[in-house]
Amino acid sequence: MKTSIRTNLVQAVNLTPQLLQQIRLLQLNAQQLELELQQTLARNPLLEQEEVADEAEDAGGADEAALEMAAWDELPDPAFLSGGHATGETDDATARIADEGSSDPRVRLLDQLALTWRPCELAMAAWWLDRCDDRGYLELPDGESPLQDLLAQGAAELSRPARELELVRQRLLHGDWPGMAAADVGECLHAQLMTQPDGPLRTLAQRILVHHLALLAAHDEAALAAELGVDATHVRAAVALILALRAHPVEAPAQERDGHIVPDVVAWHAGGSWRVALNSRTTPRVRIAPHCERALSGASGDHAVLKGMLDEARWLVRGLAMRNDTLLRTTQVLVERQRGFLERGDEAIAPLTLREVAEAIEMHESTVSRIVNGKYLQTPRGTFELKRLFAVRLEGAEIGGVAVRAMVKRLIDAEPVHAPLADDVIAGLLARQGIRIARRTVAKYRDQLSIGPVRARQRALARA
Repeated sequence: MKTSIRTNLVQAVNLTPQLLQQIRLLQLNAQQLELELQQTLARNPLLEQEEVADEAEDAGGADEAALEMAAWDELPDPAFLSGGHATGETDDATARIADEGSSDPRVRLLDQLALTWRPCELAMAAWWLDRCDDRGYLELPDGESPLQDLLAQGAAELSRPARELELVRQRLLHGDWPGMAAADVGECLHAQLMTQPDGPLRTLAQRILVHHLALLAAHDEAALAAELGVDATHVRAAVALILALRAHPVEAPAQERDGHIVPDVVAWHAGGSWRVALNSRTTPRVRIAPHCERALSGASGDHAVLKGMLDEARWLVRGLAMRNDTLLRTTQVLVERQRGFLERGDEAIAPLTLREVAEAIEMHESTVSRIVNGKYLQTPRGTFELKRLFAVRLEGAEIGGVAVRAMVKRLIDAEPVHAPLADDVIAGLLARQGIRIARRTVAKYRDQLSIGPVRARQRALARA
C-alpha cells in the first residue's frame, strides 16, 4: 500500500457574515427591508432610526462600501440564501431577464418535444401548434369539413402525407399536454379522460362524451341515466369525473393579486431631463447612536458583547448605504436608456439586458439582478416593477417584444371596421416595417392584450 501527498489549488469565495448580509439587503423589497430593520433595531440597542436624511454621511458610507464591491461581484448566484444547494443553477428569477423562457405555451411545448422527437416530426408539430390558439384548440377554417381542409393545407405546405400529419396531431392530442391541438371540446376532454385509470367509470364517461354531449351540457343527469340504461348514481360519478377535467388543454395563468404598491424609486421630468430619487418612505435610514459609539470607543475592560453589537451595526449601516446607492444608480441607467418609453409609450421601449446595465454601472449582472427584483418605479406613465424596463431584443431586429406587442395593438385598433385583420396579415404588415415574426407570435401578443381572433371580432361586429 502506497501513501502519497497531493496538493490541490482551489479557488473559492469566502462568504463572510458581512457579505451575506449585504447580499440579503440587495434582494429585499421595501416591506422585507422594513421588517428586517425592525427586528435588528429591537435586537441591537446601539442602532437608531434616522428621521432626516444625512446626504453627506450616506455618500461617505457608499464610498467606503464600494471597496467591497469586487468581492460581491465574484459571488455565485444566491441559491444558498434560499436554502438551495450549490449545483450551479440559480433560483434568482431576475437572473433570467435577458434570456427568459417563452410565455407562449406552444413554444414551451415545442422545446419539451425537441428532447425526444425527430426534426421532421417537430416540423409537423410546429405546424399544428402554429394553428392553435393560446388555449390549445385548433383555429379551424370555415367550411363543411374544416379539419380535413386543414389537413390538406398542411400536406401541401409541408409536402408530407395527410395521414402522417394527422398521426402527429394525435401524438400531440394524447401526449404530455392531453387535449393539445384538439378540434373541439369533446376531443379535448376525451384525450384527458384517456389518462384516467381504466374501468367502468371511465368507459361510462367516454360514452357520455361521444354520444350525449348535449345532455351533459344541459346537466340533465336523469335523461343521461335513461339514455345509457344505468343507475343515476353511476351517471353522477361519471359526470363528476368529466367535470374534474380541464376545459382547455392549456391551463390559464394564475391571476396576480391586486395590491397597494409603494414605489422604491421616483422618476420625473423637469428642466428638459429625467431625474431620479429614492422614495424616502421605502428607504428607511438607520445610524449608530452617537453617544453609544463614543462610550465604547473610550471604554476600558471587557465589552466583547457590546463591541460585537457595534460591528453588526456598522455592517448594517454600510450595507444599507450600498444598497441605496446601487438601487439609485441602476434606476438612473434604466430611466436614461428607456426615456423613449417614458415619453412615448410601449412602442418606444428599447431592447435592454442585464449585462448592458451592469456594464453601465460597472457591476456584475448578478448584482443588478438582485437589486431590481421586487423594486418599483413611480413615473408620470404609471408605477411598475423595474424589471419591466428590460426588453429582449427580437432576432434580426433593433426592437423588443414589448414594442411589437404595442404595434400589434395599434394595428388592430386601426383596422377597418368591417374587415378585421387576421394574425398572418398583421405579421405581413409588420414585416413591411422590417419586423419579421411568426403568426403564432402575433396570436400570443393578441391574447396577452385580451383581444379575440379575427373570427370573434367579426362576430362581435355582426352583432353590433
